[in-house]
Amino acid sequence: MTFFGSYVFSDVRLLPFNYDDGDAFKPAPLETLPVGAVFSAAGLAFSLSLLFFMDQNITSAMVNGPSNKLKKGAAYHWDLLFVALLNGFLSIFGLPWVHGALPHSPLHVRALADVEPRVDQGHVYQIVVKVRETRLTGLISHILIGLSILLLPYPMAYIPTAVLDGLFLHIAVTALNENQLFERTMLLFTEQAAYPPNHYIRNVPQRKVHLFTVIQLLQLGLLCAFGFAPLPYLKMIFPVVFMLLIPVRHKLVPMIIPHKYLDSLDGHLY
Repeated sequence: MTFFGSYVFSDVRLLPFNYDDGDAFKPAPLETLPVGAVFSAAGLAFSLSLLFFMDQNITSAMVNGPSNKLKKGAAYHWDLLFVALLNGFLSIFGLPWVHGALPHSPLHVRALADVEPRVDQGHVYQIVVKVRETRLTGLISHILIGLSILLLPYPMAYIPTAVLDGLFLHIAVTALNENQLFERTMLLFTEQAAYPPNHYIRNVPQRKVHLFTVIQLLQLGLLCAFGFAPLPYLKMIFPVVFMLLIPVRHKLVPMIIPHKYLDSLDGHLY
């Protein structure tokens, strides 16, 4: 479809796939940085490291969630250690950092799972029966990603960036199906008689459910305001704002919503 679209819409000028054909493993000239630049970079690196720490742990928690019914034990510390070692090596050459990103890491686990439908009060759910826990799929997929270097400059240059944006958008949209925040947001526009029989619907009053949803949507809007801000300095403090939401959840939100209701709303995440 990519090559078909590139041929049919060849008259439409699109941004091509940019790449650098230089030596990727050439050490960055770090010794040329002045002292002020070193401390500035250290501050920015600390902020970015906070984001990677939270993203890596959130991704690991979602992958190892009880709903996936994984049998092999989790390795949160090992995962974070290897991410730190890889990013330390990549930093020497000025290459992009890597981490267990959302949403394709949980989607990878779901692709390896056997699911079956369950019906409860007229609502159909997909329940994970078992997951084929193997490292082969991750190894093979990353080998294929590495082999994509052989596609440079052509035919990779024929793929417009809009195709990649559409792919990432598709991955994000498909991940909303079992997202509890998305489900609770839909409840704001759903009649009460049509509510699904979720555990938090049964245990938490409707007003508290909607109040918790509105609080989370306000926090999401705050994060989007900093994450998509046109000013680069606002984007730099995005991880700090992210971290500040943790005491908001544990100290301020319990003053509004009792702990017994919070345990039903997001207790499965801890």
